[in-house]
Amino acid sequence: MASSSAFATLTLCSSFSNHCKISNNHHQNYILKAPIFSLSKPLSLKLSSSPLISKPPSFFTIPKSSESEAAVVEAEPENVEPEPDPAQVVEAAKEEPKREEIFAVVMIGSRQYIVFPGRYLYTQRLKGANVNDKIVLNKVLLVGTKTTTYIGKPIVTNASVHAVVEEQGLNPKVVVFKYKKKKNYRRNIGHRQPNTRIRITGITGFQDYPAVTLNS
Repeated sequence: MASSSAFATLTLCSSFSNHCKISNNHHQNYILKAPIFSLSKPLSLKLSSSPLISKPPSFFTIPKSSESEAAVVEAEPENVEPEPDPAQVVEAAKEEPKREEIFAVVMIGSRQYIVFPGRYLYTQRLKGANVNDKIVLNKVLLVGTKTTTYIGKPIVTNASVHAVVEEQGLNPKVVVFKYKKKKNYRRNIGHRQPNTRIRITGITGFQDYPAVTLNS
């Protein structure tokens, strides 16, 4: 059995060697017929040799936000209104008439008020006076200017204060609280006194009255 197995292995080796010689011959013939391919050197494939990958892909570039902002900032509006000349503004302010510095002390009812032209004041309710009515106050006790004073004895004759009624209203509420000890008596009452708001428009008629000149 051992001799038969050895003989079988020898025949297989000889047949295998013959087959290798034949395949090598066929391979050499193939190399001679096709000299373009050489198996002696390994084939090297380079990605750069293909025309598809030779150029890098081109993408649409979006401008940065700074560039777009710069373009917006550089753009200037075409229609720009010119600024007014400061000299013209000063001249316009000078053209406005200045009010005369004058005041008066007038009596309304039983109270005395200092009045200035253009200002308003609250007085006790004027009976029969409606809104936007023009009134004349004749009880003028004193009239004063920047350099002269007119003192009435008791009133400045022919002097009058002109005013316009603006509003008929009420004063803030006043709380009247009544209490009696040991009698369980408590009363809480609120009261709002009616008033009238008038605006002074002018002071006239005092020029003919004898004046008291102030020593400056």
